[in-house]
Amino acid sequence: MTKVEKWMTRNPITIEADASIIEAIHLMKEKEIRRLPVMHNGAFVGLITDRMIKEYTPSKATALDTWEIHYLLSKTPVKEAMNPTPFTVTPDMDLTDAAQLIHDRKLYGLCVVDADKRLVGILTTTNILEALIAICKNPQTCSE
Repeated sequence: MTKVEKWMTRNPITIEADASIIEAIHLMKEKEIRRLPVMHNGAFVGLITDRMIKEYTPSKATALDTWEIHYLLSKTPVKEAMNPTPFTVTPDMDLTDAAQLIHDRKLYGLCVVDADKRLVGILTTTNILEALIAICKNPQTCSE
C-alpha cells in the first residue's frame, strides 16, 4: 500500500492564530489555496478554509457595506473562525484509509501530523487524485 507521506504536500503554507481573517483571505488568494493550517507559537492548533471564512462572513443581505465588513474581518483573528479540532492523519497511514476518511466525512483535505502532533504536511483531494492517476497509469498496480 502507498502511504500518505508519499503524496502529501510537505511544508504547507500556514497562518498564525492571531492573524486576521482578511490576512487569511489574501494569503489564500495569493497562493491559490483553499485551506490553511493554523499555528500558535509553532504548534498546530487548527484549520481554516475558504468555506469556513464564507460561513463566518456576514451575508450579502446584511445592512453593513463592503468597507464595514472588510473592517470587521480585518479585526477578527483567524482563531475565531477556524476549526480547532480538524481531522488529521499520520504520514504512515495508508493512502486508501485517508481517502476513505475524506470520502466518509465529506472533507476536502486532511492535515498530516507526526507522533508529536507537529504539522508535517497536508493531504488534499487533489493529492489523492494525483496518486490515483499515477497508480492507474501503471498497469501492474491498477486493474479494471
